[in-house]
Amino acid sequence: VVLRRIYASPEIFQLLATFGVVLIVQDVALAIWGPNELFAPRAPGLKGSVEIAGAFVPQYSLFLIAVGPAVYAMLWWVIARTRWGIWVRAAAQDRETAGALGLNEPLLFTSVFALGAFLAGLAGALQIPRETVNLQMDLAVLIEAFVVVVVGGLGSVTGAFWAAMLIGMLHAFGSWWFPQSTLVLIFVVMAAVLIVRPYGLLGRRPADSGSRFATHAPFVAAAPLWRLFGAVALVAAVAVPVLIGDYTLVIATEIAIAALLAASLQFGMGLGGIVSFGHAAFFGLGAYSVALAVKHLGAPFTVALILAPLVAGSVALLIGKVLLRSHGVYAAMLTLAFAQVLWSLAVQWVEVSGGDNGVLGLWSSLPATLSSPAAYYVAAAVTVVVSLALLRRLALAPFGFALRATRDSELRAEAIGIAAQHIRWLAFGVGGFFAGLAGALHAFHKGSVFPTTLSIPVSVDALVMVLLGGVQTLIGPVIGALAYHGLSTELTRWTDHWRLFLGLAIVLLATAFPDGIVGFARRRLARAA
Repeated sequence: VVLRRIYASPEIFQLLATFGVVLIVQDVALAIWGPNELFAPRAPGLKGSVEIAGAFVPQYSLFLIAVGPAVYAMLWWVIARTRWGIWVRAAAQDRETAGALGLNEPLLFTSVFALGAFLAGLAGALQIPRETVNLQMDLAVLIEAFVVVVVGGLGSVTGAFWAAMLIGMLHAFGSWWFPQSTLVLIFVVMAAVLIVRPYGLLGRRPADSGSRFATHAPFVAAAPLWRLFGAVALVAAVAVPVLIGDYTLVIATEIAIAALLAASLQFGMGLGGIVSFGHAAFFGLGAYSVALAVKHLGAPFTVALILAPLVAGSVALLIGKVLLRSHGVYAAMLTLAFAQVLWSLAVQWVEVSGGDNGVLGLWSSLPATLSSPAAYYVAAAVTVVVSLALLRRLALAPFGFALRATRDSELRAEAIGIAAQHIRWLAFGVGGFFAGLAGALHAFHKGSVFPTTLSIPVSVDALVMVLLGGVQTLIGPVIGALAYHGLSTELTRWTDHWRLFLGLAIVLLATAFPDGIVGFARRRLARAA
């Protein structure tokens, strides 16, 4: 029912709302059952084992092997043979036409969501006799389930079934033959499948109806009121070191860096419709480029700061040719796979990256003029402001308008002479460049770099900040970073249940402001004018 308000919004906003729900459930589960792992009773009547080819196989494992195909067969029959399934397929293909024919498509999609939740609950109930129940199992299973759906092909139940079989067997045999591969095996498999078949095993390329991030209003420079707001914000940012203490300066620096990371994602996502679930890859590349240049090459601060975005941008261009053969969620999941491969290298290549211990001692390379929190804040803020100005200039240049044309309709853009793939490729490289710069600033700010800079939570944070601020506004990432990072920081200071309140805030913002905080403010100002 909560998600009904955003059914008409791009699917990524629905993911944002469900991410908020995940945070809420995590804290509620913590409050009810505590932080310790729980053990479930064994399945009655299935406690023994059966000898097969000289090996003993638990009866419960054989039961699960039988349940999987049975659930698939029932779900396929419901989707393919029932009237409800016909309605769902019709609404999924064209919800506006389905609504015009009398289908209650909000209620229909609510029932689909309920069925999915039921199946997820069933899977969890079947899993607990084999494993302990813990607070981290939700996100771990969520990522694997997402990979299975994408590999199988969106909208294909049969594809998801065969993808689950493929990934399950490769995971079992791969962890046996090559144990180091367990961290990234499913992502490597997903990347290999999507490179060969860009829309999954049984998926089909959607019709070229344009990105759902497209806006019908012409994109123009900021109105005088918004320019005044920007000038006031810039003056306030410059005055920050005079008005606040060192701790708040540290938080302000983190917000500035987060704003640059979010802006680098928004450039490709808002202007080009290029959604990335692995933007942490370029943020982490920038951070590790600084760390390795300083520790292994003895590079000074300026050289390392320049090198980091060049490395991240070059890698983005290098892999962009392959990633951007796919579109939408498929391309987004390929970026996630790439980020996970880099994260695995950072964890396991201990001789170079330091593994989980990270790379320490980066503050020693900072010039004496930047050693204080106030001085580093000013340097970071100036770098971020200049970067945001460059991104804005690109967005308002012919390149930016060509990029929006490819977002709205790639086929139409190519028909009028725009090299759509080349434009999207360059935009992907620009986003990687500025994400790498944000990573470099982060590395010098913290004085150390760990594999967490390449992890999924960093990508999720960037995505949340863009969506909260407004994906169709250039100032949106800045407002989103201020709202999300500021709120999460304060909540962690004042309560142990910060996930609950942060999740509630995300759900509220996603449902009340589906076009972001800045988009909501613009609509209110337009009505008042």
